[in-house]
Amino acid sequence: MKKTIKILFLISLIMMIFGLVGCDTGTTTTKPSSKPDKTSSSTKKEEPINYIGELRVYNAAEYMDMSTVKDFEKEYKIKVIYDEFESNEKMYDDVVKNPNGYDVLVPSDYMIDRLIKEGRLEQLSRANVSNISNIAEEYLNPSYDNGNQYSVPYMVGTVGILYNKKMVSEPITSWNALWDTKYSGQIWMWDSMRDVIGVALKRLGYSMNSNNENELQEAKKSLITQARILKGFAEEECRDAMIADEGTLALVYAGEAKAAIDQNPNLAYVIPDEGSNKFVDGFVIVKGSKNIDAAEKFINFMCRSNIAVRNMTETGYTSPVKGAWSEFGNNKIMFPSEEELNRCEAFLYDATTTSKYNKIWQEVK
Repeated sequence: MKKTIKILFLISLIMMIFGLVGCDTGTTTTKPSSKPDKTSSSTKKEEPINYIGELRVYNAAEYMDMSTVKDFEKEYKIKVIYDEFESNEKMYDDVVKNPNGYDVLVPSDYMIDRLIKEGRLEQLSRANVSNISNIAEEYLNPSYDNGNQYSVPYMVGTVGILYNKKMVSEPITSWNALWDTKYSGQIWMWDSMRDVIGVALKRLGYSMNSNNENELQEAKKSLITQARILKGFAEEECRDAMIADEGTLALVYAGEAKAAIDQNPNLAYVIPDEGSNKFVDGFVIVKGSKNIDAAEKFINFMCRSNIAVRNMTETGYTSPVKGAWSEFGNNKIMFPSEEELNRCEAFLYDATTTSKYNKIWQEVK
């Protein structure tokens, strides 16, 4: 009898223990905490901004730290409507079709040249854009805009080859690598008319701004031949593919190269021996803008050193604001040597040449 009672007692005790364990497990996984969420309770909601103005900005894709735009909105109470374009040519077409669509544009130097010559830009008030004094002297007073009457430099850089060190069989030093059949199906080209045609010309020993019909036809034939071995033409997809080891070589801008190398140490960037393009992208105000005061405030704000640092950090490109440079040491991609830059040239605009380039581009693609 005692043995039976003991056995029953032990069985009951074991069942109680398992029951408690089961209850404890269920409690920890399903019962919501009764403690208040300190994060949610202590986080203050942002006060809504009572906007007193509006500004429409059109910039290249992934080309600005958007938190700087938010800070501009808070400081000036100006609502920014921000759109992105994939190429200078696309931006130009949009502006021509809808001249009142935007207030501030961020084109490249040759496109700024075109917009000035066609009378599509407002002159800037230097008094309202006083932070232009933060821009390094070498990026001011370009040939197409003496005195920076129409433009303020935003970012500068070069065009070169991004390559995977583990996938190439020799050091990459020439544009010829992008035509090398042993890399067939492994080569990306940035989807940009001026850059692609410019590189083809430079590889052949000509100016990237050539207007010579024979030189242009030679460049076109070489690009048609090259197209047979390409993995494709792309923009940001080109950079992302290289990061993922889905390509051996790519034509890219320096900022895209830096961003890629930061994520994949097997990648490297080179400005080929034949030389390349050095560009300056800048802020301009569209002719007829009804928000000129807001536009000049925006441009001036973006020329602050601390804002330039944030935009450089986000994009990988080089701001011409000299007060931002010390934050990045002597990064060779962001700050090429004088010898490298001396091999480079800026793109220029010429109406006749542009029509020829457009025709070549249609045939190549």
